[in-house]
Amino acid sequence: MSIGIVPSILAADFTRLGEQVRAAEAAGCARIQVDVMDGHFVPNITMGPLVVEAVRRSCTVPIEAHLMITQPERYVADFAQAGADVIIVHLETAPHLHRLLQQIKGLGKQAGVALNPATPAALLDEVWDLLDLVLVMTVNPGFGGQAFIPATLPKLRSVRRLVNERGLPCDIEVDGGISAQTIGLVAAAGANLAVAGSAVFNDKAPVAETMAILRRAVE
Repeated sequence: MSIGIVPSILAADFTRLGEQVRAAEAAGCARIQVDVMDGHFVPNITMGPLVVEAVRRSCTVPIEAHLMITQPERYVADFAQAGADVIIVHLETAPHLHRLLQQIKGLGKQAGVALNPATPAALLDEVWDLLDLVLVMTVNPGFGGQAFIPATLPKLRSVRRLVNERGLPCDIEVDGGISAQTIGLVAAAGANLAVAGSAVFNDKAPVAETMAILRRAVE
């Protein structure tokens, strides 16, 4: 099994953000994720396009903007301009999802859709041709450091099966509760990208070491 690690800067030390992003890139991360929360769709407020700009200046790997916000169509252009390579929106916030994905792709960016734990994968049936990434949330979004929800694994397997059956070049990502104990489970279930926050950025070990621990867990 192999899986790309996508550090989430939600868990980073913002007094050393550039340093930690560079350390993650040096340790071989696949991407960097910026978690954007608005206090409406999720009960937390985090960061916006200015942080994406700062991360863009600090690394060369692709940047994902995970928009956990209402009315994402109002903001996708700002995140695209700030330097995000992949823009992920929540199906639950997008009544006009087809139009929104077209908007993202029209900006020259990869388009992703995130599914909360209670949202079925079948709701993607009409937009598969527009998707570059499906993000299966393995916690309920809003806060870092939550416990992994094992009941999301069948949905992850279903998404992998649907992507394979259609022969789509679509990444399958997971986000929430990813650690050395859970990363092997999601890799076996079909994910090729795993977002990790506190498992990468913490005060127990340097980033190079935490990334190595996650890699060893899927060898």
